[in-house]
Amino acid sequence: MFRSEILSKLPYSKPFLFVDEIVSINKEGVKGTYTFDPNLDFYRGHFKDNPVTPGVILIEVMAQIGVVCLGIFLLKDTVTSNSLFALTSNEIEFLKPVYQNEKVTVISEKIYFRFGKLKCKVKMINQSGIEVCNGTIAGMLL
Repeated sequence: MFRSEILSKLPYSKPFLFVDEIVSINKEGVKGTYTFDPNLDFYRGHFKDNPVTPGVILIEVMAQIGVVCLGIFLLKDTVTSNSLFALTSNEIEFLKPVYQNEKVTVISEKIYFRFGKLKCKVKMINQSGIEVCNGTIAGMLL
Protein backbone atom coordinates (compact mmCIF):
# COMPACT_ATOMS: atom_id res chain seq x y z
CA MET A 1 0.00 0.00 0.00
CA PHE A 2 1.36 3.39 -0.99
CA ARG A 3 1.86 6.09 1.65
CA SER A 4 -0.46 8.45 -0.24
CA GLU A 5 -3.21 5.79 -0.12
CA ILE A 6 -2.88 5.56 3.65
CA LEU A 7 -3.14 9.34 4.01
CA SER A 8 -6.25 9.39 1.80
CA LYS A 9 -7.95 6.83 4.07
CA LEU A 10 -7.40 8.82 7.28
CA PRO A 11 -10.79 9.81 8.73
CA TYR A 12 -9.61 13.34 9.60
CA SER A 13 -9.39 16.71 7.90
CA LYS A 14 -7.85 20.06 8.79
CA PRO A 15 -7.74 21.44 11.39
CA PHE A 16 -7.75 18.00 13.05
CA LEU A 17 -5.43 16.19 10.64
CA PHE A 18 -2.05 15.80 12.35
CA VAL A 19 -0.09 13.83 9.73
CA ASP A 20 2.06 15.59 7.12
CA GLU A 21 4.14 12.68 5.86
CA ILE A 22 4.66 8.97 6.33
CA VAL A 23 8.43 8.52 6.12
CA SER A 24 8.40 4.72 6.36
CA ILE A 25 5.92 1.97 7.15
CA ASN A 26 5.92 -1.82 7.35
CA LYS A 27 4.03 -4.49 9.31
CA GLU A 28 6.13 -3.81 12.42
CA GLY A 29 5.85 -0.03 12.64
CA VAL A 30 5.61 3.43 11.14
CA LYS A 31 7.54 6.69 11.13
CA GLY A 32 5.85 9.96 10.23
CA THR A 33 6.07 13.72 10.69
CA TYR A 34 3.90 16.70 11.53
CA THR A 35 4.67 20.43 11.82
CA PHE A 36 2.60 22.50 14.26
CA ASP A 37 1.03 25.46 12.46
CA PRO A 38 1.13 28.56 14.70
CA ASN A 39 -2.38 29.46 13.50
CA LEU A 40 -3.98 26.45 15.18
CA ASP A 41 -6.72 27.76 17.45
CA PHE A 42 -5.55 26.11 20.69
CA TYR A 43 -2.36 28.21 20.73
CA ARG A 44 -4.41 31.36 21.44
CA GLY A 45 -5.17 30.25 24.99
CA HIS A 46 -2.58 27.65 25.98
CA PHE A 47 -0.59 29.53 27.66
CA LYS A 48 -0.79 33.34 27.63
CA ASP A 49 2.26 34.89 25.93
CA ASN A 50 4.01 31.48 25.79
CA PRO A 51 2.02 29.14 23.51
CA VAL A 52 2.70 25.45 24.14
CA THR A 53 1.12 22.49 22.36
CA PRO A 54 -1.37 20.78 24.71
CA GLY A 55 -0.51 17.24 25.77
CA VAL A 56 -3.81 15.91 24.46
CA ILE A 57 -2.82 17.17 20.98
CA LEU A 58 0.58 15.47 21.26
CA ILE A 59 -1.25 12.23 22.08
CA GLU A 60 -3.51 12.75 19.07
CA VAL A 61 -0.51 13.25 16.77
CA MET A 62 1.08 10.06 18.09
CA ALA A 63 -2.21 8.17 17.76
CA GLN A 64 -2.91 9.34 14.19
CA ILE A 65 0.59 8.50 12.94
CA GLY A 66 1.53 5.65 15.25
CA VAL A 67 -1.72 3.70 15.47
CA VAL A 68 -4.22 4.81 12.82
CA CYS A 69 -1.76 4.98 9.89
CA LEU A 70 -0.25 1.64 10.91
CA GLY A 71 -3.73 0.15 11.37
CA ILE A 72 -4.76 1.25 7.88
CA PHE A 73 -1.59 -0.35 6.50
CA LEU A 74 -2.21 -3.61 8.37
CA LEU A 75 -5.90 -3.81 7.44
CA LYS A 76 -5.26 -2.73 3.83
CA ASP A 77 -8.42 -3.33 1.77
CA THR A 78 -10.92 -3.33 4.65
CA VAL A 79 -10.42 0.36 5.52
CA THR A 80 -12.08 3.29 3.73
CA SER A 81 -12.03 7.02 4.43
CA ASN A 82 -15.34 6.47 6.28
CA SER A 83 -13.88 3.91 8.69
CA LEU A 84 -13.85 4.90 12.35
CA PHE A 85 -10.99 4.33 14.75
CA ALA A 86 -11.27 4.44 18.52
CA LEU A 87 -8.50 5.07 21.01
CA THR A 88 -8.85 2.38 23.67
CA SER A 89 -5.97 3.23 25.98
CA ASN A 90 -2.83 5.28 26.34
CA GLU A 91 -0.06 5.81 28.82
CA ILE A 92 2.15 8.73 27.85
CA GLU A 93 5.06 10.40 29.60
CA PHE A 94 5.72 14.03 28.66
CA LEU A 95 9.38 15.04 28.77
CA LYS A 96 9.69 18.39 26.95
CA PRO A 97 7.28 21.03 25.62
CA VAL A 98 6.47 21.33 21.92
CA TYR A 99 6.04 24.83 20.49
CA GLN A 100 4.54 26.45 17.40
CA ASN A 101 6.31 25.78 14.10
CA GLU A 102 8.08 22.71 15.51
CA LYS A 103 8.34 19.69 13.25
CA VAL A 104 8.05 16.43 15.17
CA THR A 105 8.72 12.86 14.13
CA VAL A 106 6.64 10.02 15.52
CA ILE A 107 8.13 6.54 15.64
CA SER A 108 5.79 3.66 16.43
CA GLU A 109 6.61 -0.01 16.99
CA LYS A 110 3.84 -2.60 17.01
CA ILE A 111 3.51 -4.45 20.33
CA TYR A 112 0.60 -6.58 19.11
CA PHE A 113 -2.25 -6.64 16.63
CA ARG A 114 -4.97 -9.16 17.44
CA PHE A 115 -8.75 -9.34 17.59
CA GLY A 116 -8.91 -5.99 15.82
CA LYS A 117 -6.90 -4.18 18.47
CA LEU A 118 -3.52 -2.58 17.73
CA LYS A 119 -1.18 -1.63 20.56
CA CYS A 120 2.04 0.27 19.89
CA LYS A 121 5.08 1.67 21.66
CA VAL A 122 5.25 5.26 20.43
CA LYS A 123 7.71 8.13 20.82
CA MET A 124 7.85 11.68 19.53
CA ILE A 125 11.13 13.44 18.70
CA ASN A 126 11.49 17.17 18.01
CA GLN A 127 13.50 18.68 15.15
CA SER A 128 16.58 18.87 17.41
CA GLY A 129 16.46 15.08 17.86
CA ILE A 130 15.25 15.31 21.47
CA GLU A 131 12.54 12.93 22.66
CA VAL A 132 9.59 15.01 23.89
CA CYS A 133 7.17 12.22 24.90
CA ASN A 134 6.77 8.48 24.77
CA GLY A 135 4.50 5.67 25.88
CA THR A 136 1.96 3.15 24.62
CA ILE A 137 -1.24 3.73 22.67
CA ALA A 138 -3.88 1.20 21.68
CA GLY A 139 -6.86 1.50 19.40
CA MET A 140 -9.24 -0.43 17.24
CA LEU A 141 -11.27 -0.14 14.05
CA LEU A 142 -15.00 0.19 14.70
